[in-house]
Amino acid sequence: MNNILTCLIVSLFISVDTFAAFPVGESLPDSINDGPYIFYYHNKLEAKWIENNIFQTEAISQNNFPQLKKKFNLLFEYKDLLNTRLIKPNYKQYFTGIDSFAAISDIHGEYNKYIRLLKSMKIIDENLNWIFGKGHLVVLGDSFDRGAMVTELLWHLYGLEKQALLAGGMVHFLLGNHETMLFNQDTRYANQKYVKAQEISGITYFNLYSIESVLGQWLRNQPVILLINDIMFVHAGISIEMVRRKLNVEHINRIYSKLLLKNEAESSDAIADLSFLINEDGPFWYRGFFTDQSFCETKTDSIFNFYDLNHIVVGHTTGKEIKTLFDNKVFGIDAGLGSNLPGAMLIYKDGSYYQGLPSGARVKF
Repeated sequence: MNNILTCLIVSLFISVDTFAAFPVGESLPDSINDGPYIFYYHNKLEAKWIENNIFQTEAISQNNFPQLKKKFNLLFEYKDLLNTRLIKPNYKQYFTGIDSFAAISDIHGEYNKYIRLLKSMKIIDENLNWIFGKGHLVVLGDSFDRGAMVTELLWHLYGLEKQALLAGGMVHFLLGNHETMLFNQDTRYANQKYVKAQEISGITYFNLYSIESVLGQWLRNQPVILLINDIMFVHAGISIEMVRRKLNVEHINRIYSKLLLKNEAESSDAIADLSFLINEDGPFWYRGFFTDQSFCETKTDSIFNFYDLNHIVVGHTTGKEIKTLFDNKVFGIDAGLGSNLPGAMLIYKDGSYYQGLPSGARVKF
């Protein structure tokens, strides 16, 4: 089984042992800071970080965690780190009766732009804490690569998830093609900062997110596809071929998690399905909604009938603003956060959709 999976992954990704870093258009500072990365070691926790080019390590206990929390402005508690390893993934990912949500995609390490949008849309307050009540925040993948603040972004979402649950809301983090590339040790598009961090720490970027790390464990529990009310959320899109293969949401989330992320045993049919999922017609790479000239509303309706939908929200295909197709049946919400644009969020409230802008303005669709 492991040999089959290895061949499958190698055939679909260009895996590299060293960085071929994405040019970010600005010089790397002389002194870098990164982290923390927190690892499980025999039921104990250890933090590793870089401060002014110096690699540091510290064992974490309930007694000293408050100092670490303050130092890195973390939004969660010591017990949350321990509980992450106990959480089982939810493969169904279906939530009903939700009257408000906000969705954002393809952040690509642009933490400051992300924070600005969340503040402007009243998702978080000035101290970065959750104020969205029972609303749901959906992040449609591709939080990795290009930008220089991936670590800060992931820890904020990790902590915001805990705060949202306490308020009766939820944070949903979906996996995109850049998360999948990381899991396959493909770091071509990583920011130069992480090249330097790898040199200083002696730890490969992939191993910073291994299954032995808190963030690595957390990421491996995240889904590919999410359903809220009659709306599907997925990173890139849903092709007609996925319908022909009758790949339902629970099956997609399960085989991706078990096979690719955790290397657990599955059937040969499941391996074949995974091979399809991570190719160009799968949910991580498909761009047909916006690039296939033959894609029409009839095809959309076929997809919607199979999955029992009325709307679908995707990222991956970048535009200058949120795009819509077929009278708001399809929303493309990659508004260029990772492409030197200010970005936007999709806001849903009581049946109406809005484009949320960094200025705080909401433009109704």
